[in-house]
Amino acid sequence: MKKITVIVLVLALGSMLAACGGAGAGGTGGGSYDTDFPLPASVSNFTDTGGSSINFQTSLNVEQTLSFYRGAFSAAGLAERTINTAITATTFSMVFDGDPSGKAVVIQGVDLGNGTTNVNIRYEDV
Repeated sequence: MKKITVIVLVLALGSMLAACGGAGAGGTGGGSYDTDFPLPASVSNFTDTGGSSINFQTSLNVEQTLSFYRGAFSAAGLAERTINTAITATTFSMVFDGDPSGKAVVIQGVDLGNGTTNVNIRYEDV
């Protein structure tokens, strides 16, 4: 039940941000975004949602997004907390430990069904 609630919340957040067009810098990859988190080459509707949290869409599918972030966070010395990993065909949620901030990095994604994946990344005391 908890996984379903998380998925519904991520879907709702992604839908609201997409409908609003986001805030901050838009466009596709190659742009300059004010974030410490790694970003794939394809980024649109980038939004700094405050509290060390970002949201954006990418043309990577769920599997490609998972692969990108597992590689990027591993290369940065972070370790995936696999007990918190939840992956379906259209959603994922992962937690990484080892960030210099002392907080966990939480990343969640949802396939929006239009060739894009909505991604939310944040620092959290988990």
